Amino acid sequence: MITVFGSINMDLIATTARLPKPGETVTGTGFSTAAGGKGANQALAARRAGATVRMAGAVGSDSFADGALALLKQAGTDLSLTKTVSEPTGTAHILVGGDGENVIVVVASANGTVSTDDATATLERMAAGDTLMLQLEIPAESVERALVMAKEKGVTSIINIAPLTKDAARLGRMADIVIANETEFELLAGREGLSSEARIEAMQSLSRETGQTVIVTLGAEGVVAVRNGNVHRAKGLKIEPVDTVGAGDTFCGYLAASLDAGLDFDKALRRAAVAGSLACLKAGAQPAIPEAAEVDARA
Repeated sequence: MITVFGSINMDLIATTARLPKPGETVTGTGFSTAAGGKGANQALAARRAGATVRMAGAVGSDSFADGALALLKQAGTDLSLTKTVSEPTGTAHILVGGDGENVIVVVASANGTVSTDDATATLERMAAGDTLMLQLEIPAESVERALVMAKEKGVTSIINIAPLTKDAARLGRMADIVIANETEFELLAGREGLSSEARIEAMQSLSRETGQTVIVTLGAEGVVAVRNGNVHRAKGLKIEPVDTVGAGDTFCGYLAASLDAGLDFDKALRRAAVAGSLACLKAGAQPAIPEAAEVDARA
């Protein structure tokens, strides 16, 4: 059983031939909305990967709420710990350039109301051996409470230290498994401008210090991990990306589901990397998350 304690958003997506420079206005080529939020994205990815998933978080009582939850409901996600509050549903304002790269501004709104009491209520529903997934789009104190209780209850905790908040380095060291991209890992390690070899050394050092599994996603170069002192690598697929929004969340959800299902770590890492690649072939976050059959045919 996987429980995701995190954010739920409506994504507002504009496409343009190229991303604007600071102070510049460019002409857009399209606009769409899609369900998003790092928590909800990872929950849907884990569900599509085959896991039983509960989503704990918050939405508003506005017109965005139904859309933000639609794909989770359709997939059969347990939403019994998702509350409705007076604040608006969280939003992410996304610009996608012609090369598939993106810039994102997230407005927390309802996600900012997810409290330490919500963390307690969430963990009270979990048992030893369950998996808890966390990100950093809800208040840091709530994430911290969940991590502390997970350790006490024997729940396996996975944290994706995104977005890169001031609390990311501290909270990132508290989970059993930490997932970061290259920039996020440098904050976690307290070192900048790491070469590939120096990154591995820093990952090994962190893993020895904390006992964690440390995973760093490398975009088109795949993923590298240190687990129990061993270095693991996996490649995704060679693709021409349409939109990289949600690729990292897809990776996280598929990894959690694969480990929860008992897959060997190397196979889980490869499956997650392939899923992340496939998520780049469609626009949007949740609509682009692939189904398990598509991933398993390529993994």
